[in-house]
Amino acid sequence: MQYNILVGGAAGEGSKMAGLVIAKLMSAHGYKVFIHEDYQSLIKGGHNFSLVRATPEGENAVKEEVDILLALNEDTIERHKHRVQGLTVYDSGVASVDHGVGVALDEIVKEAEGIPIMKNTALVASFAKIAGMKFEKTEEVLRRELTIKTEENMRVAKVAYDKSEERMQVEDLNKGPFPIVSGSQAIALGGLAAGMTDYFAYPMTPSTGVLHFLSGIEGVSTFQPESELSVASAALGAAYTGRRVMVGTSGGGFALMTESLSFSAQSEVPLVIALSQRAAPGTGVPTYTAQSDLLFSLFAGHGDIVRFVVAPGDASEAIELSAEALNIAYEYRIPAVILVDKELSENSYTVEEMPEIEKRGEDEFPSKVTSYEHTEDGISTEDPFEVKRMQEKRMSKHGPLKERVEEMDSVRVYGEGEDVLLVWGSNKGVALEVARDMGLKVVQVLVFEPFPTEKLKSALEEARTVISMENNISGQGSFIMRAKGVRIDEEVRKYDARPFTVNYLKEEIKKIVQ
Repeated sequence: MQYNILVGGAAGEGSKMAGLVIAKLMSAHGYKVFIHEDYQSLIKGGHNFSLVRATPEGENAVKEEVDILLALNEDTIERHKHRVQGLTVYDSGVASVDHGVGVALDEIVKEAEGIPIMKNTALVASFAKIAGMKFEKTEEVLRRELTIKTEENMRVAKVAYDKSEERMQVEDLNKGPFPIVSGSQAIALGGLAAGMTDYFAYPMTPSTGVLHFLSGIEGVSTFQPESELSVASAALGAAYTGRRVMVGTSGGGFALMTESLSFSAQSEVPLVIALSQRAAPGTGVPTYTAQSDLLFSLFAGHGDIVRFVVAPGDASEAIELSAEALNIAYEYRIPAVILVDKELSENSYTVEEMPEIEKRGEDEFPSKVTSYEHTEDGISTEDPFEVKRMQEKRMSKHGPLKERVEEMDSVRVYGEGEDVLLVWGSNKGVALEVARDMGLKVVQVLVFEPFPTEKLKSALEEARTVISMENNISGQGSFIMRAKGVRIDEEVRKYDARPFTVNYLKEEIKKIVQ
């Protein structure tokens, strides 16, 4: 049995926290969960929602059908009623739904002597009773997650639970609970596992979650300077002193970091950037998603630059590849980019186990570094012989790095089938689900620079049809792959700032594969 649960309301009503707690409740009952976050660029008002998928085996993709709709306001009901195939639970003080379950949220909060924001707690507790969950397990999860005004929240939860009636029975699978990790948390965990000591960032959606998470971790120094220019410059300075540093940003901030990226290449001081893409250009659609900064990440900076660029597809891979990016940056003394997007950064995933990670690379650098061309001991030079020699020295890192990429798990293959879905980044989850249902093979690219050309060609050599899918209008991933001589027969592109859903992708694939 699987459940698709949508929790929605206006910004400031706590729908995100409600979604997280419901995900934790489902996890406590043995389900693997995926949380898709959708919110507007507003502090108050508008419409936000969390979509929780809870399945026995785990599905990391958005499905349009909703089994249970939990509505904190009437707007949520109107926006999503066409998706509901099961039960609607709503605030009876603001709306009325035929055959739905009304919960008097204001009355419950008032009776329990709570405050208005606790309506989300009341809705969660009502859901738990309606779903046939025991209060003891519900209370355990609520106490663990609601660390502010805990006792007030528990009073609200108990009143709401007691006033609700059981309408269904969520089966307890007697497993779990499993860790639930957002993509931003995963990037942080990967960095920590590889010895990260410092994290610098200027808040920029959708990368800010890394900064927020690490600011609460003991032993890590977090720093928010006045701009992304300062972020990258400060990171180079910290790395030069022997610290292991990562920074985070989105497209506009990355634009301001490109000179420091070039400085990193020239001075051979590592710079590790977590780049979370959002819909662009310009400010674009800042709280929604895209995969349109791939080319930017590969070609940013001036001059010839050896770099390492990875594109994880879920939280587990974000842990693994963020650690690898930090290690390789410090081993080879080069810039590295961890390329994610809003979907991966802000969605949450079940992570069953932490990958084994070791710290690699040196933390000590030459006593003299400069952005000027220089001799090997750091003395600025314009001598043509030295210029040529240093250009060759820096570029000589590419060969060994490419060999490392060919040896690592840089391309992954899932399933069997004559037709192949070729994916990168957060599209992994939806591709796997659709491929399983339609009998396709999935080939995923995890490293874009140095590009694993031979490994990818080998994975595709027996394919009847190769279908590339990505969230941008120009087909940036396909452009790079074709430039490397990789065969692509068809493309599916989505560029409305929303992710592929299972339903949408199936319809697009049906147009190609008969």
